Amino acid sequence: MSNPTRTVTAFHPSQDVREAEGSTSQHQGARPDLSVEGTVEIERLTYVLFVGRPVHGEANSTVGLFKLIDDGKDAARVQVVLGRTSVNTVEIVKGLQIGDQVILSDMSAWDNFDRVQLK
Repeated sequence: MSNPTRTVTAFHPSQDVREAEGSTSQHQGARPDLSVEGTVEIERLTYVLFVGRPVHGEANSTVGLFKLIDDGKDAARVQVVLGRTSVNTVEIVKGLQIGDQVILSDMSAWDNFDRVQLK
């Protein structure tokens, strides 16, 4: 099977439509009425610290995340500077280190607390 390629020829931001052109050799057993899923790689980053994308985590912002401490018995709020995002992950610019564990789910009910006990 050959490696199919596509070239983006137009982008319409107001309609969120991207047009592509190109050709692929048809794989044996493929039918023209089947849908195709693909991944568009916009940028590849190396040596980047990242975590799953938190509920309230926008690109290039600072958020308060609860980091697990005391062997996971408690969590303390830390300020984390986020960088670029993807659908599922976010780049950590400042505030966390490799191996840190954070709570990514909605913790807005505890906005008035800097530390919570986990059970």
